[in-house]
Amino acid sequence: MFKKLAAILAVALACTAGTSGLSEVQAQAAPASTAPTIHPGTKLNFAANLGGSQLASSAVVGSGAETGYTYQYATPQKMQIVVYVYDGGRRVPNGSDNAVVLRQFSSDFDMAEQQVKSAGYTNFERQAVASTCAYGAATFRCAVYSASSPSGRLYSKMLLTGYNGYFVKIRIDWSQAAGHSISDADRTLESFVNALMH
Repeated sequence: MFKKLAAILAVALACTAGTSGLSEVQAQAAPASTAPTIHPGTKLNFAANLGGSQLASSAVVGSGAETGYTYQYATPQKMQIVVYVYDGGRRVPNGSDNAVVLRQFSSDFDMAEQQVKSAGYTNFERQAVASTCAYGAATFRCAVYSASSPSGRLYSKMLLTGYNGYFVKIRIDWSQAAGHSISDADRTLESFVNALMH
C-alpha cells in the first residue's frame, strides 16, 4: 500500500516549465483536484507564501486510504519545493526516528532512484546513509541524491517525518547550473519549514 501511494504522490505533482531539479522526471499524472489550503488532518497551513516561497500548485491524488495531498512551491532562487502529505491508511507516529517513518523513507528513497534512472538521467549518486536534519523544531529523516542531465547536474534533498498522524515528505530540487549548493537549499528549507511547521 505504501509503495503504491508513494508512486502516486511521486508523479502527481512535479516541476513546471523552467524548474531546475530531478522532479522533472516525475511530471506525468494529472491531479484529481486542488488540495485545501489547510490540510484537514495535520492542520498545516499551505499559504500562498511560505518563508518567501510562492505556492505554484496543489493537488489531491488517489482516493480512500490512498489519498494524498501535494503542494508545489517556487523559491526566489529558482529552486522548487514539493510537499507530500499522506498516511497510507493508518496513523503515522510523530517524529523521524520511529520504525514506520524509517521504513517509508527507505522505500521512497529507493523509488526516487528508480524513477530518475528510468527517465534516462545518468551518473546517479545518492547519500550512502540517510541522516537526521532539523529545521526549527521539526526533525526529519533526510538524504540528498543527484544525477547528470544535458544542462548539468541536478540535485534533490528529500525529508520525511511523522506529523499529527501523517507522513510529511518535503523535497527541494536545484541545479548546479544555477549556481546553487546544498547550503543554499538548507537555508531555503529553514525558512520554509519554520513557516509551515511553526
